[in-house]
Amino acid sequence: MKKYAKGVINGAVAAASYGMNPLFALPLYAGGIGVNSVLFYRYAFAALIYGLWLKFVKKTSLKISLNEFFPLLILGLFFSLSSLTLFEAFKHIEAGIACTILFIYPVMVAVIMSLFFKERMTKTTMSSIFLTFSGILLLYKGKPDENLNLHGVMIVLLSALLYALYIVGVKNIKAVRHINRGKMSFYVMLFGLLVYIYNLKFCTKLQIIDKPELWLCAVALSIIPTIVSLETLTVSIKLIGSTTTAILGALEPLTAIFIGVLLFNEHLTPRIVLGVMMVLSGVFLIVIRNQKKLN
Repeated sequence: MKKYAKGVINGAVAAASYGMNPLFALPLYAGGIGVNSVLFYRYAFAALIYGLWLKFVKKTSLKISLNEFFPLLILGLFFSLSSLTLFEAFKHIEAGIACTILFIYPVMVAVIMSLFFKERMTKTTMSSIFLTFSGILLLYKGKPDENLNLHGVMIVLLSALLYALYIVGVKNIKAVRHINRGKMSFYVMLFGLLVYIYNLKFCTKLQIIDKPELWLCAVALSIIPTIVSLETLTVSIKLIGSTTTAILGALEPLTAIFIGVLLFNEHLTPRIVLGVMMVLSGVFLIVIRNQKKLN
């Protein structure tokens, strides 16, 4: 019982901490820091702190082979571009709704596996897709008398697709299956940093943070939604399995919505509540269907 309780607590912390992205990103935006600079600081600090922690605390070797290098590079780019598109979407639609729409990625994983890896598309999967996209249509009404920005919605869907491709890659690329998960996470963050180095013209366009409170947000962004989330997620999967952990992932969008409503004056209407419930119900169908396979 203690083992299960520890797993549930870690899974809840993993999901809730990842859902705190808007809490630290939005103040940086308000302070005039652009998306690429925000994510540069996030990935740079996370890779540095996490790398030092793996090397000197967990005593994990960070050596990789040439065969592992290119798959990890591709995975890092997918993961990083998923972050970039999500954070870009925060500029167009409310953060809580953006994180809810992002949570359709398990459905996308199921579709990709069916189309390209010959996994059978079941009635449960099709029902899940119907529920999820019906929920998104309900979320299309955000603030009273104001439609969600369609451009923002499309960016979030692209973010979800990129994250789904990352998950499919981790599961199906043979060269990375045996890699220590901590080491994989480190290289995903390190290689993901390349996206922002390139976008910022090799850091010549990097915006310098000049306020202590914004530095605090940047460091917190690299630790709580990144390092804490990755570490507690790993512990949770080990103790209670991937399916239960995935179900606890429903706390991600709910945390983002709660933060948005409580701190950023975002609107929570009955329509949004119903849309959230439909999106999460669709995802639950997918993770429950895959319980035996995932565990």
